[in-house]
Amino acid sequence: MGKKKTVVIDEKTPLLLLAGPMFIELFLNTMLNNVDTIMLSHYDEFAVGAIGNANTIMFMMNILFNVIATATSVVVAQYLGAKRHDKMNMIYTLAIAVNFVIGLVLSGAFCAANPLIMNFLHVSKEMRPYSMIYIYIVGGGGFLLAVFNVMVQILRCNGYTKIGMWVSLAINIVNIAGNYLFLYGPLKFMEMGVAGVAISTVFARFLAVIAVFIFFFATRTGKISLRYLRPFPKNLLVKMIKIGLPTAGENLTYNLYQTTLLSFVNGMGNDAVNARAYCNTLISFAMIFSNACAMSTQIITGHLVGAGKQEQAYKRVFKTLRTSMPITIALATVNALLCRYTLQIFTDNQHIIALGQMIMFVDIFVEAGRCLNMTFVSSLKAAGAYVFPLIMGILCNWGLGLSTGYTVGVAMGVGVAGIFAGTATDECIRGLIVMYYWYKKKWFGKSVVEKKERVKLEEHAKLEEQHSVT
Repeated sequence: MGKKKTVVIDEKTPLLLLAGPMFIELFLNTMLNNVDTIMLSHYDEFAVGAIGNANTIMFMMNILFNVIATATSVVVAQYLGAKRHDKMNMIYTLAIAVNFVIGLVLSGAFCAANPLIMNFLHVSKEMRPYSMIYIYIVGGGGFLLAVFNVMVQILRCNGYTKIGMWVSLAINIVNIAGNYLFLYGPLKFMEMGVAGVAISTVFARFLAVIAVFIFFFATRTGKISLRYLRPFPKNLLVKMIKIGLPTAGENLTYNLYQTTLLSFVNGMGNDAVNARAYCNTLISFAMIFSNACAMSTQIITGHLVGAGKQEQAYKRVFKTLRTSMPITIALATVNALLCRYTLQIFTDNQHIIALGQMIMFVDIFVEAGRCLNMTFVSSLKAAGAYVFPLIMGILCNWGLGLSTGYTVGVAMGVGVAGIFAGTATDECIRGLIVMYYWYKKKWFGKSVVEKKERVKLEEHAKLEEQHSVT
């Protein structure tokens, strides 16, 4: 067998080498997430708002899956940067096994709590049956997403960012074909509607999991076997949980905060709910460039910090921001200017379009703040500083975002655009705070890979070099 090809990631790695494929992957993932909305908008308008409600819950499930997946990206990147290849198979096996178990438990828990979730969100009686069936099917297959998330993080950190792009393209085709079969094609007679859309989504994810495993073994990225867990690496698991829990906690508190805002929107009527769902579809396309840049920088930062190159990591993050911020603002502005026409893809309801125009203008400020957050928070996590983003998330989400959203949107009667104004306040102020934290280098010395591990490895490498010379 040939030797595995090593992908080197360091301070010289071009941003677009990683961000380019990730941008396409995120774009395709966004298509997958929103193709259900687009195709259902011509099938049943109540189903659109229902899927919007259900996807909020699905996103919360995904956050919990990412406890280990996010920790995996940090640990794998830093250990690869430190050239600790001896531990990689153990890390891979541990991450996949643990997330698979977590996925099974959470899939069952969310399905069992489905009626309680509907009551909490105040979902209307017209939308409730659609939301519930979608959660039962897509949520029940959530463990597939849990495994997929870990595998994609492993491949990305090893430099294989294009695999996510190609898999996303394939599952988009499968999902669209499945939706067509159930909604408008040969299987239309079954009248499954939302259930059919949910089934095609789960089937597409099943194929995605198979594809990433095939690529993992075909490229000899590593090996997966339970023998690597004997004796069980409890210290490594504890380390990963310590990284993952604050990260997931930050995302979870944000999603709970957004879910609370959604309950306010549900009280404003079905037009407001649909306007939010349609606008979120458009917004998701605007934010993917900055997200791709942030994710790529996280990988590079992890490798640099693992190798002990903190100064290079410090400068690299600001370089990313100079690229991502102006492009993100430009995309959000174009989105706002064109939304009068793009919203007509989904609906001809003029009231919904008017609400959407107000939302998309406010979203320009949301995206500027979100770009700051994604760039610096991702880099802080990669450097091992994962607690500070959690603290700032809790304080700013609930202290600024929720209070401002309720005051402007509900109390002052501005409506759903006022809810988005609260999110803009949270994102911008929190983004400036985490940028200042990075600027002051408060994250120095928080590497997951201990200094003594790097020293030991360097000594071993020198001995091997001397031995080869003699």
